[in-house]
Amino acid sequence: MEFKDYYEVMGVARDATQDDIKRAYRKLSRKYHPDVSTESDAEERFKEVGEAYAVLKDPEKRAAYDQLGANYKAGQDFQPPPGWDEGFEFSGAGATAGRGYASGFGGAQYSDFFEELFAQQRGGRPAGGQFSMRGDDRHARISIDFRDSYTGAQRPITLRVPEVTADGHVVTKEKTLNIKVPKGIREGQKIRLAGQGGPGVGSGKAGDLFLEIAFSPAKRYRVEGADVYLTLPVTPWEAALGATVTVPMPTGNVDLKIPANSRQGSKLRLKGKGLPGQIPGNLYAVLDIQQPPADSDAAKEIYQRMAEELPFDPRADL
Repeated sequence: MEFKDYYEVMGVARDATQDDIKRAYRKLSRKYHPDVSTESDAEERFKEVGEAYAVLKDPEKRAAYDQLGANYKAGQDFQPPPGWDEGFEFSGAGATAGRGYASGFGGAQYSDFFEELFAQQRGGRPAGGQFSMRGDDRHARISIDFRDSYTGAQRPITLRVPEVTADGHVVTKEKTLNIKVPKGIREGQKIRLAGQGGPGVGSGKAGDLFLEIAFSPAKRYRVEGADVYLTLPVTPWEAALGATVTVPMPTGNVDLKIPANSRQGSKLRLKGKGLPGQIPGNLYAVLDIQQPPADSDAAKEIYQRMAEELPFDPRADL
């Protein structure tokens, strides 16, 4: 997928004010409107300008796009990194899993680049102009340690909130909140912070802030739903002869019995030791047999003896 430089499309500088962008859009939309333009590529250019304006006119999407595209030029191969929009606070329809946010786009059709970043979910914002109106609900994706789900936790988080300054420039300010992580929370679930969304108009109440949960990558652990998978290193003799090993758990160590003649990748289930809940998940220890290095004369001698005394051919069935 090619990166689209929306500033280049609009013919404005990256530090253009919101009014500059609006003026550029009006000029270009008149120039390329298919009903009046004589340009051969008017329809395509009109769509391209509309797409660029849909992002740059919105302070939230513009701030996220600016961070994402700081090191790219138009036409370069581009793949949005996982969680690229994490920590940004958005209004409207809210978060999607690993994608972006969109609001107020109706049935417009945009490029694959736009769809990948912003149009996974569509929704709308409350219209302005009323004396008393509830503020926007806002949404953000955050990452936490999956271990917090085992016990619940109190954690500070920092969000980036785009704002328009008095002179029309888009800036990003940080907002720090202390949140309570509920015990048993899963990836994709949301924490609602009442009154922490957009401010109300007049006597209207503030909206709510919804935080979509993702788990940070953890060494040797991965989480699928309520189940937790641990890649457990074991020695060849523990796998071959059987052993009882200590497994580190978020809630304390557990002794796990490894059956004799276990193989690489074997899964051993610890029932109910996954994420807690009304129906708790399981923990699966996936065996990773580690081979000791032959980095001493003694070790080399042992390996030589194994080669001579163990009748084992791993390629016998090739």
